[in-house]
Amino acid sequence: MFGKKSTKPQIDKDQLELIENAQKRIKQKKRLYVHFVIFLIGAIFLIVANTVLGIGKDLTFFGKEWFLYAILIWLFLFVYHVFNVFITNKFMGKAWEQQQLEKLVAKQQNRIEKLKEGFLKEETLIAKTEAFKETNIKNSNLTIIVAAAENNAIGKGNQLIWHLSDDLKRFKALTSEHHIIMGRKTFESFPKPLPNRTHVVITRQTNYNAPSGVIVVNNLKDAIDAAKTDKQPFIIGGGEIYKQALTFASKIELTRVHHNFEADTFFPEIDETIWKETANIFHTKDADHDYEFSFITYERK
Repeated sequence: MFGKKSTKPQIDKDQLELIENAQKRIKQKKRLYVHFVIFLIGAIFLIVANTVLGIGKDLTFFGKEWFLYAILIWLFLFVYHVFNVFITNKFMGKAWEQQQLEKLVAKQQNRIEKLKEGFLKEETLIAKTEAFKETNIKNSNLTIIVAAAENNAIGKGNQLIWHLSDDLKRFKALTSEHHIIMGRKTFESFPKPLPNRTHVVITRQTNYNAPSGVIVVNNLKDAIDAAKTDKQPFIIGGGEIYKQALTFASKIELTRVHHNFEADTFFPEIDETIWKETANIFHTKDADHDYEFSFITYERK
């Protein structure tokens, strides 16, 4: 019909490749045929040149006329041409290369799949282990116990800044018969391990030499896992351990010292959108206490 363009037949990529390969093979065979014809004509010419025209008649090698060697060399080149077209191209041509490539890719893919299976198994095991630890952490009823000033100061030079007798008594009463988790510097600030408590010390040092009965771990999660048999393990310091523990703790037992102090270690600010105050007992200054303080209990909302 007028106004309509004729549609061209579509040839997909594979068909086009087959056509191109076929055209290439036809050209190769044509060149081989031409080579064969030229070889026959050339061989006849060499024989005529020597026997009829007398060209190089007296030239011989090992008792044979030179043209015989020329024909043999040319024959060798022709045989090589035949071999290249019909043998090499068939077994080492593009199709052969593609086949070998596919085999190598299949082997590599199989290896990758095996590696993936191994990684998936390992990742699953790690995930289960981490999930188990997270569950233990969440169900640990972890309690932070700390004495902090109004400006959140808790220590200087790895030592307490104040001495409050009732605070020490409260610390002893709450933590006795429990696991107490602490950093290495906090542990080393004690003259000796505290009685009636299981010490869990967190340190990055390898082969840390701790007294018998002291549990040494490398991170807070492992420390909490080490105290999983305790219904209420306590975090007792220092500053970095407190900061990490706020993510997991369910309770804070805080002694708030109503004074500001110079310090090099501080307790993190308590976020009252996460924590609610459930108890507050105020103590005034007296002969045994140089500062006013309050025992405050926070529980996670």
